[in-house]
Amino acid sequence: MTLYFKLLLFTIAFPLLASWDKRFNYFSKIKALFPAFLITGTFFLIWDIIFTKKGIWGFSTTHASNLRILDMPIEEWLFFFIIPYSCLFIYESVKYFFRLKKYNSLSQKILFVLGILLLISGIYFNDRAYTFWNFIFCGSFLIINSYKKRDYHANFFVAYIFSLIPFCIVNGILTDGDFDYLYSTNPVVWYNNFENLSIRIITIPIEDFFYCMLLLLMNITFYEKFRSKLSID
Repeated sequence: MTLYFKLLLFTIAFPLLASWDKRFNYFSKIKALFPAFLITGTFFLIWDIIFTKKGIWGFSTTHASNLRILDMPIEEWLFFFIIPYSCLFIYESVKYFFRLKKYNSLSQKILFVLGILLLISGIYFNDRAYTFWNFIFCGSFLIINSYKKRDYHANFFVAYIFSLIPFCIVNGILTDGDFDYLYSTNPVVWYNNFENLSIRIITIPIEDFFYCMLLLLMNITFYEKFRSKLSID
């Protein structure tokens, strides 16, 4: 079993076991979850395939499976279903334990301002492909999402903060690989530093934090749309 696959199992283990907890009834929401994962995952996989082809990032032959589709290991395809499943479990937990509706207006404003800052930064660093497209995609979606106040804005921010804990553990290992705190030795996922800002939180590129933000917000947005449409509590 590869290191990448072990990380995916670690990530989904608790959310999967707790999916039938009556407090959340998380698995009962699968009809809204799955289409959200599918739409968001399709966008990210297309982005992933293009960047892999261009050598902007790539995958270890030691720590990831040799079973590859379009040059990406099978774990990378699973990533866009397992990670959202786990992160939206955190989101549903936040909704259950916290009452944050009064902060939605503030959260809406923060989304808009952050979106503008990301767009400006993306345009400024247009010579670095990962930085440019990551900031443009994330900034644009934040601005579009902040067009009107939504019931999930504050919950999203708190869920994102909590998600950073497993994110830093999992992504820290993905960008390390040999557990030597060096991103250059044998990471599970490697990055071409000419295409990013070369700013790392230990081994994690700073861009990954906004990649995570976009992944979470897109999934929440589509999930809430389908949940409302299907009248799922």
